[in-house]
Amino acid sequence: MFRRLTTLIVAAVLLLGLSVGGMFLPVPYLVASPGLALNTLGEIEGEQIIEIKGAEEYEHDGGLSMVTVQYSGGPGTRMDLITVLNAWLSPSQAVLPEEALFPPDRSVEEISETQSLEMDDSQMNATAAALNELGIEYETQAYVAGVGADLPAEGELEEGDVITEVDGEPVADKEEAVEKVGDREPGDGVQIAVDRDGETVKAELTTVESDDGTPIIGIMVADDMEFPFDVEIQVGEIGGPSAGMIFALGIMDRLSEEGLTGGHKIAGTGTITPDGTVGGVSGVAQKMVSAEEQGAEYFFVAEESCAQTFDSAAAGDIEVVKVDRLEDAVNALESIRSGEDRLPRCEPG
Repeated sequence: MFRRLTTLIVAAVLLLGLSVGGMFLPVPYLVASPGLALNTLGEIEGEQIIEIKGAEEYEHDGGLSMVTVQYSGGPGTRMDLITVLNAWLSPSQAVLPEEALFPPDRSVEEISETQSLEMDDSQMNATAAALNELGIEYETQAYVAGVGADLPAEGELEEGDVITEVDGEPVADKEEAVEKVGDREPGDGVQIAVDRDGETVKAELTTVESDDGTPIIGIMVADDMEFPFDVEIQVGEIGGPSAGMIFALGIMDRLSEEGLTGGHKIAGTGTITPDGTVGGVSGVAQKMVSAEEQGAEYFFVAEESCAQTFDSAAAGDIEVVKVDRLEDAVNALESIRSGEDRLPRCEPG
């Protein structure tokens, strides 16, 4: 009897030890928490976040803040189960699978490089969108950003080639180049003229069918934009495209004699395209908490991000404004300045 009791006690102690130890074992999850908030109308490390060189710029009161999400965990620094469970119960944090940010087929270095490139692209797109909204002209040209292996363009076109014509017709930007190549059936021929280091090079190619059935020649096309002045944006090591909308508004504020905010504190998140389309992003609930902590009165988001705003610990404490285009954000700011209540709001789905 004594031996059986001893066995049970030892088994119970071992089970308890394994259970407690298991709570501290690393698990493949990430914890998303409210991150940094930066007023793009202000400074970082003593330098203007947005600086215009070659054009008159203005300084105004108020705030147009970009907000970020801080992620804990990931390859090499996995979270333990207790921390993940606490985050899951927290109203200001979120738990997500590790592969949501770190796909198994990509290295951490590759992901970091991609985020850096996305930040660069968002700044260029924001500048283009701001200038379009202000009616300031700039030049755009399409160029070859990459050439796929074992596809028609390999050996014929090179990265950096500026696309000037498709089938003898001038091309002004990426959209035109893609549209003109796609306006045929797979297997049809196409002539591409490019500017390569000041010389015109022409390539006669035969299109092939892509996975979605469209004709392709195997190149990645991007826009190179030549602005009439330099726009420099300093945000440190932050990456990703989600500050695009706020960058565009910040650039407009710096170029406008009258400030956009009227002294109010605005925060927001959303991607931007050169034509002013605002796109949704993730981590909105945590970004709203960052915005509230900085004292923002209004939070701008794309319509497709609206659902996330109702899950935020800051829901109800900060007014959420729905914007689909940069023009919508500009109109909302005008309404805020004038004190009129004409703001498009997110509605529960």
